[in-house]
Amino acid sequence: QVQLVESGGGSVQAGGSLRLSCTASGSRSMFRTMGWSRQAPGNQREWLAEIAADGTTDYADSVKGRFTISRDNTKNTAYLQLSSLEPEDTAVYYCNAAQNGRFYWGQGTQVTVSS
Repeated sequence: QVQLVESGGGSVQAGGSLRLSCTASGSRSMFRTMGWSRQAPGNQREWLAEIAADGTTDYADSVKGRFTISRDNTKNTAYLQLSSLEPEDTAVYYCNAAQNGRFYWGQGTQVTVSS
């Protein structure tokens, strides 16, 4: 059974940085894509970034230039570097992964940015 576990969330002041990690277990093969989304209270879940197995990346315009996605296929782990954080970035950040026509989500990690 595939499980995704996020870590690295926390509280930071505006302008600060955080690095989120997402480690997948229960899979013997590489995920086709891994990505990150977030959900703030009262808002719909917002797609942020995605990275393919070959390293190709894609970003939402709202985070392009501030957030960087990467992955280590040897560890089945994806990362999201958050920089120049703003209070509007406060949300629960979720990792996702796609493999063999299935889509998996992690439980989320809270990021809180204070002004």
